[in-house]
Amino acid sequence: MLSAEEEKFLQYWEQRREVYSSTKSKLVRGLPGASMFGLPVLLLLVCVYLFFPDWYMKISATSVQTFFVIITAILIFIVGFAFARMHFKWEMSEQAYLELKHKKKLQIHKLNNHE
Repeated sequence: MLSAEEEKFLQYWEQRREVYSSTKSKLVRGLPGASMFGLPVLLLLVCVYLFFPDWYMKISATSVQTFFVIITAILIFIVGFAFARMHFKWEMSEQAYLELKHKKKLQIHKLNNHE
């Protein structure tokens, strides 16, 4: 038989699998974690650009437009990482759910055949 923890997971995932499968849900749930990686870099760039503009221009030798391209790239990275992370997590939970469902089905089949 399935353990109590496995049964709880089956009930939990049956209730949430459809909601968590949407792109919007994956983005919303993944943004806080992805922001922890991208926002420090973004904050550092903005601080250097705002508080040390002469130093930034001497070191980077780039135009203002390049700065905005870098910011856009970091924001795209944050959104992409958020989606990819949550999609991976959803796939792993879905696989575990399907395996447990199959295990439960086999156990029920064995019980019915022995009787």
